[in-house]
Order: sequence, then structure tokens, then C-alpha cells
Amino acid sequence: ILEKEQQMILDTNVQFVNSADDVATEAGTSLVGDVVDLGAAGQDPGNGQPVYLVIQVITAFDGGAGTNGTTQFVLASDAIEALAADNTESRHILTKAFAASELAAGAQYVYPLPTGGSEPYERYLGIEVIQATEGEDDGAINAFLTLDPAGWKSYPDAVN
Repeated sequence: ILEKEQQMILDTNVQFVNSADDVATEAGTSLVGDVVDLGAAGQDPGNGQPVYLVIQVITAFDGGAGTNGTTQFVLASDAIEALAADNTESRHILTKAFAASELAAGAQYVYPLPTGGSEPYERYLGIEVIQATEGEDDGAINAFLTLDPAGWKSYPDAVN
């Protein structure tokens, strides 16, 4: 059996949030981590190549008090570096509302960036977290852009 390991190339210029950043937030929408400066509004982030947003859960989310809270992630752009987070920013990816159980440590979600859509990219690109109903007490992620998302995952030995 030949196994091929794929690697994601990670550059700090395309990293929004790293595992040192806790993204726990109270109810509402919050900008987390850093933004990527695209240089100009309307610029294609991949310059013609497909680009992917990768969100990796490092520390499990607990859903807040009572574990009923849900969490969504948004890839958004805005003309200002501190993204507005008030629905005036351009939203390019809006994930489903994750229950805390879906945001366990080790979970990874990959989303292709839309190109040529009705929502042009503004100058600054960033990640927002939408916490519904109640505050999130825990949760840390890596979030970054890559041209080469890893589809390979290591699993423990098993009997076939």
C-alpha cells in the first residue's frame, strides 16, 4: 500500500487565526484574528487559481452555558481593516450553524472561495464568528487560506 501525505503550505500572510487565538465570544458577531490585505478592492484572492478557506478546530467548543449555543464562521471583506461585523461587510462564505459537538478538537472544514460572484472582494479579508443565543465559553481554531487543502487524514490502525 502506497500512502501519499499531502501538506498544506501555510504563510503567515494568509493566516487569519492561529491556535494561540481563542475565538470564544459572547452572543453576536465578532471579528477574530488578523485580516489579509488584498491590496485593492475587487482583486481575486487566488489570482485565477482556486483558493480554499481551511478552519481547523484546536480546542473544542462547548456551546456556552447549557451547551445550546451554535457557532457560525464568516469569510468577509470590507474597505476598512477592522471589518464592520454589522452586515455592511461583504460576506463571501457563511458556514452552517455548528452545534458544539461538531466543533470538537481535530475537526477540519474546507470551503472553496467563490470567484466571479455577485459579491466582489473588498480590500481587507477576515474571519468573523457568529455566536447565537448565548456566549461561547471555549474554542480555538486555525483559519487560513491555501491553494492546496489536505484531503488526507491519518487514522489509527484498524483491521480490514
